[in-house]
Amino acid sequence: MRLRIDHRVVRLSVALVATATTLTGCVLPLPDFGRRPEAAASPEPGWRLCPEVPAELLGKAPSGYTFECRTVQVPQDWSKPDDGNTFDIAVMRARATDQRDRIGSLMVNPGGPGASGIDLASYLTRGLPAEVTRRFDIVGFDPRGVGRSDPVDCFSDADLDATFGADPDPKTQPEFDQNKDLTKRMVDGCEAKYGDRLNKFSTEQAARDMDKIRQDLGEDKINYLGYSYGTLLGAVYAQLFPDRIRSMVLDGAVDPTLDSTASAQSQAMGFERAFDNFTTWCDDNHSRCPIDGNAREVVMKLMEEARTKPVGNSDGRYATPGWIFWGVVSALYTKARWPDLGQAIGDLQEGKAGAIMSLADSYADRDDNGVYTNLFDANAAVNCADEAKPVPVEQIRKYQEEWRQKYPMFGAPLALGMLTCAVWPGPRDPFPTGEAKGAPPILVVGTKGDPATPYEQTQKLADMLGTGEVLTWDGEGHTAYPETRCISSAVNQYLIDLKVPPAGTVCPAQ
Repeated sequence: MRLRIDHRVVRLSVALVATATTLTGCVLPLPDFGRRPEAAASPEPGWRLCPEVPAELLGKAPSGYTFECRTVQVPQDWSKPDDGNTFDIAVMRARATDQRDRIGSLMVNPGGPGASGIDLASYLTRGLPAEVTRRFDIVGFDPRGVGRSDPVDCFSDADLDATFGADPDPKTQPEFDQNKDLTKRMVDGCEAKYGDRLNKFSTEQAARDMDKIRQDLGEDKINYLGYSYGTLLGAVYAQLFPDRIRSMVLDGAVDPTLDSTASAQSQAMGFERAFDNFTTWCDDNHSRCPIDGNAREVVMKLMEEARTKPVGNSDGRYATPGWIFWGVVSALYTKARWPDLGQAIGDLQEGKAGAIMSLADSYADRDDNGVYTNLFDANAAVNCADEAKPVPVEQIRKYQEEWRQKYPMFGAPLALGMLTCAVWPGPRDPFPTGEAKGAPPILVVGTKGDPATPYEQTQKLADMLGTGEVLTWDGEGHTAYPETRCISSAVNQYLIDLKVPPAGTVCPAQ
């Protein structure tokens, strides 16, 4: 299974600390900014009131907002807009009832690819600073193939269980072939169901959908907040429609110029660095990290022991090396989950698997009944449609051996993750990689301890766009806004007043 770029990416204040999934899992209590509920206005033509959407996610719809939904119809192939084949794109708009001095719409995307922008918009009503939500409508959309927008659905729950539970570093050739065969069977199911439509889920097609949404919103220019893979989506939009941007924040930057090999290797490096930081934190916080021994050595030992004698869980599953690995990955997306990871590994040393399985399920978007969302179906469809030159299977096997030496915990699994696109069928639709000529300054935010989109990619994205301005957070985890007062202040001033922070601005960790 290819390690996705992000997931429940945004911290949305101290309370919403990602949980290492897309925005569809457990919900932590979030602060209410004191808005008073008011009677909802009648929706504009083409829109319907939909408070049930955020209510399903949050328990109840946040007070002080009007929630409206609509469907935007787009061509499946923007190069053939009149051939009659279309996708329905689900869009939700949240408007504060105390809105004043409105600037426009702030379109948001949480990344993945495969995560729901509608879910993100629901959470952001509780997480974004009030000065932003009072000036902008918060507009979320599920990109084509995702969630509520003609979702790609071709992986069975049983196959996903097998994938996540499989050894992330199969050392023998028969073990490697077994993993490859499982991947090929799943991919074949997608081809049988969708055929030549598979390349229609590409990032460039989704970026063109964004401009159709802009038109339907009645906006001359958009404001955009994209996290992780959402930075790639935003960057492609900026190249295609540079004159239709008022402001754009790209947080957790993806370098679009990296090929799949360089991207996977960059992530391996980023996660190794994050795990080293976690290990150091454990050494300094024994009361919050009850691991008996060095965290790295313990996890590697537990994964090796699990290859022959995995710990059983109350739901009948076993904490195989795969489930342990994905549990670790899940917790590294945000420092707030480090105590959870420490406890989970400590429990596993004592023969208890529940906590590590819960972390892994959070990453996988798997509920207590073993049912998955379509996150990874869409993730594969988008990634592989985008990938111009997939890495051959034989080369992946070589990378697995090489990267195991360079990146002991994450190298081989990241190499193995390239198998999906290696066996993916049909034509591809790679995105452009060039300057956004004519675009205004674009704020590119990077976190020094980011495991999924390593900080080194931040300047690369800014340079590629030509108008990128870098803002740095000297913190841990995946994405930064609105994590601290410094980051929030800089981003808010940019979104509202178009004031770019001074070159070289670095916000402290706290």
